[in-house]
Amino acid sequence: MEIEKECLDAILYNLYWSIKEHGRTNAGSRGNTVELLGVALRILKPRARISRSENRGKPFSAIGELLWYLSGLDTLAFIEPYVSAYRDDAVAGVIQGAYGPRLRAMRDGIDQFASIETLLRQKPNSRRAVIQLFNAEDIATEHKEIPCTTTLQFHLRDGLLHMSVTMRSNDAYWGLPHDVFCFTMIQEMMARRLGVELGEYYHYVGSMHVYEKHLNHLDNYLVEGFQRTAEMPPMPAGDPFQLVDHLLSIEGRLRRGDDLNAGSEISDPYWADIVRLMQVFWAREFAHDHPARLMELRAQLETSFYKPYVDGRLHLEARVPIRHGDPATTKEGESHVAVEAR
Repeated sequence: MEIEKECLDAILYNLYWSIKEHGRTNAGSRGNTVELLGVALRILKPRARISRSENRGKPFSAIGELLWYLSGLDTLAFIEPYVSAYRDDAVAGVIQGAYGPRLRAMRDGIDQFASIETLLRQKPNSRRAVIQLFNAEDIATEHKEIPCTTTLQFHLRDGLLHMSVTMRSNDAYWGLPHDVFCFTMIQEMMARRLGVELGEYYHYVGSMHVYEKHLNHLDNYLVEGFQRTAEMPPMPAGDPFQLVDHLLSIEGRLRRGDDLNAGSEISDPYWADIVRLMQVFWAREFAHDHPARLMELRAQLETSFYKPYVDGRLHLEARVPIRHGDPATTKEGESHVAVEAR
């Protein structure tokens, strides 16, 4: 089955209908799924990588997962605040199928991003620009979790960098929106690194599925529908990979509760807004007046594109312990704050 659309939402809308109408039940290792085999997706505007729906618009956790990949880490401690489901896959605090070490230090030291850059600078039309994530060792011995993604391939044609991703397995509801965000961000980062323009995004999946217990979520998304195509701003010129260490340093400070000014940390408006989105996410842990802090950060955003996603978090209650004497504090000083899923 093939779906070609401009944006992620149009892809999801058509894919979810196809799963409901043509999917077949399969007994998966984590429960029964409704599955389509051999799915090909083509996104013509990869910057339209974030769903505009209330149902699937999840830029904050997706940014966290992207940073986890770029960090080269495999630790649960980094990713758990963003995607708590990873704790079910952890072995002694490690995610065995984590992409980070495979991207940044494959075979104990190969930075695959650097290899791609070198190859495409020397041979721009090469068909060998492939990043490998899945290893033969992943199924030779038992692992609790292995990569769903097998390869990322970059195609430099006529000044445009296209990207093809192949996956052995893809959860259409929980996984696909994050995958499209992370991989198209990597695609655009590599395009900027090479000094070329962003092309199209191709996504090939062996088993595209939804767990039966989540089918009602598909119905909710389809009822909501989707809005017009809207794209993230283009990344600025230059090599974004040079910013990764600084972004990770900022992320570490935010998770410790540090206050900072995004514009002072990073002068470029694009990346300063990414930092502000990180601040919006972590505000829930540290801001006593959570809605007020979100509105403050919202006002600082350089682009209005992200404002609906900030608005979508205004209803979330802060997790920070409420100070004695605050309106939502009991007589004994115990907080009424509810713990909600991100």
